Amino acid sequence: MKTSKKVSAFAVFKSKKAVYNVPKHDTAADDTASTINDSVQTAMTDRSYQASFSKKDKSSRRESHKHKKSKKKDPLQKVRASYLPDAAIDSPLNQLKTCSVQLTSLKSISSRANLTRPTMNGIDSTSLHRSQSPKHTKSPKKRNKTKHNSGDTGSADSHVVMSKKKRKSEQSMATWGYSLDDSVCSIVNAEKPPKKRRFDENVKKFSKNEQNGSPVSRRSDVPFMYDSSLEANNMFHWLIYPTQPEQFFSELWEKKPLLVRRHASKYNEEWFSTAEFDKILREENVQFGVNLDVTTYENGKRDTHNPVGRAYPPVVWDYYQNGCSLRLLNPQTFSQNVWTLLALLQEFFGSGVGANVYLTPPGSQGFAPHYDDIEAFVIQLEGKKRWRLYSPRSDSETLPRYSSGNFNQDEIGEPILEVVLEAGDLLYFPRGTIHQAETPPETHSLHITVSTCQRSTWGDLLEKLVPTALNAAFEEDMDFRQTLPRDYLDYMGVANQDTESPQRVMFLRKIEQLMRKLMTHAPVDASCDQMGKTLIHDSLPPVLTDAEKACSIHGTGERWDGKKMKVIGSVELEPDTLIKIIRKGVLRLITGDDSVHVYHTLENARVYHGEEPKFLDITPKMAPAVEHLIHEYPKYVSIESLPVETIQDKIEIAAALYESGLLITKEPLESLDEDDVLTD
Repeated sequence: MKTSKKVSAFAVFKSKKAVYNVPKHDTAADDTASTINDSVQTAMTDRSYQASFSKKDKSSRRESHKHKKSKKKDPLQKVRASYLPDAAIDSPLNQLKTCSVQLTSLKSISSRANLTRPTMNGIDSTSLHRSQSPKHTKSPKKRNKTKHNSGDTGSADSHVVMSKKKRKSEQSMATWGYSLDDSVCSIVNAEKPPKKRRFDENVKKFSKNEQNGSPVSRRSDVPFMYDSSLEANNMFHWLIYPTQPEQFFSELWEKKPLLVRRHASKYNEEWFSTAEFDKILREENVQFGVNLDVTTYENGKRDTHNPVGRAYPPVVWDYYQNGCSLRLLNPQTFSQNVWTLLALLQEFFGSGVGANVYLTPPGSQGFAPHYDDIEAFVIQLEGKKRWRLYSPRSDSETLPRYSSGNFNQDEIGEPILEVVLEAGDLLYFPRGTIHQAETPPETHSLHITVSTCQRSTWGDLLEKLVPTALNAAFEEDMDFRQTLPRDYLDYMGVANQDTESPQRVMFLRKIEQLMRKLMTHAPVDASCDQMGKTLIHDSLPPVLTDAEKACSIHGTGERWDGKKMKVIGSVELEPDTLIKIIRKGVLRLITGDDSVHVYHTLENARVYHGEEPKFLDITPKMAPAVEHLIHEYPKYVSIESLPVETIQDKIEIAAALYESGLLITKEPLESLDEDDVLTD
């Protein structure tokens, strides 16, 4: 909805003088956030972007242009992912011939599809050098915006870019391989699409899995998720494809950025879109400052323009048309696809995973240069965005614990990477990497920044471990309770740090001895469990398939029959019932003084820390049964095989876990009612 020049959405909120601090999402990238990007145009007008392509890249684009003109149609076989809802997997994935990376990633990477790995040929790995970034062409003058607050630290919407020196591609490369010989950043140009593989996409019948005989699908056309850790690995492989995960973690993770140019505009399209963003605004209660930020960065100043209350679509789109960037802070709350993506990746990383979505109008920038305290994966969904990345300014800002404030341009030096992301591309950079991003004048940008590993360091573990170890040492070791020497202040302290004396040497030696002894009292496993408890609270609940619901309390059991006017569907666990936990990372066993808590994610909110931690109390004698289920995952085990004393105890602990939604049976439980037929 357009507003007149005299009356605008900004004027409506001009009278509100309150200052609105934008809440910081603890698990998201760029201001702890992450985002999505929009549809891509093949014609590049920016010179520095064109220069970043090799001659081989240009020839491949000319070839793809010929394919577009060709009358012959070769549509891509639709790909279904077991972890995607129907709304996502039913969208057509065409233009494969113009893509450099095949969209088999959503399923064909999965072992369930039984497809061979595609061979990637002609991957271009280039060295990079520092260069002056080109001047950005400003968009037409916009109307004045009501400025409520400029105190935000920025977001992954504004990231940095890298210039590169052209170099010959290596002639021989292994399957999925590429050279990582540049000390600044790794760039992967996937020039040729992998060979298409055909596979049966029909609804799978009730059949046996080759791995262990478990059913593939029940009562649903969604494949049964057998091993959530395998699905999580496949999801990450899709995210960084064609990069090898082993190479990523050995050579790039926490060290340097990775740019993947896929030349495949449809590669990321299932996760989010501007159309879905508009639908969320119309159908959900999106609140300014809670779920949505409206921001600008002009003339070196970052401003937030959040009014109070619900973000109604006409108001939001008026801000957008006047050059404001829109940041959706918790897209997983409203989007099933984003929820699915993050829920799988959190199991892969063993850390909370968050996301922010950024929608930026043409010729604008929403956030000042800054760095974040998370590992960021920028997934470009629509349009284009120019990124500039800068090295950390000092060792203290490398892998920082906290995000930075906003920087001025003269504080950050020259970019180490400058690149235009297009739909289908991926950009990864470690925490501490200063970044900023802007859209070119001719197109908007939509991207999602996936963020992870916030406060998940060795130091965070020691922060929990050392105080606990010290308390134990006080109780158990008399050496820690002995009095300090009477005169220790005569030779210790800053004023005495340059002096040398026998007393000072003996004092420092004693401290060293006590520190070594302290480690003998360190409850390492218990402290790791406390980190695991934090992870459980940080995590999203799992996304369950229909097949999983049919084999758990989430979709079976007692129900009311409106025609028979009675409860039907009673089921019962038997000693020979085969069970397993519903997800590998769904629970954590935490021991207390007199009881054991089973913390789990099933009842977590889709908003960060929207609920208090949820747990199930069990007696210590039942704990071995839970440990057995954890260790045996993903195998099914019979209830009678659980390592507790009596059959009654075995049934009791299994029933407690099943009724809490934490267990899944291998087969749907049969109803105990003879005439149990659903008539509703």
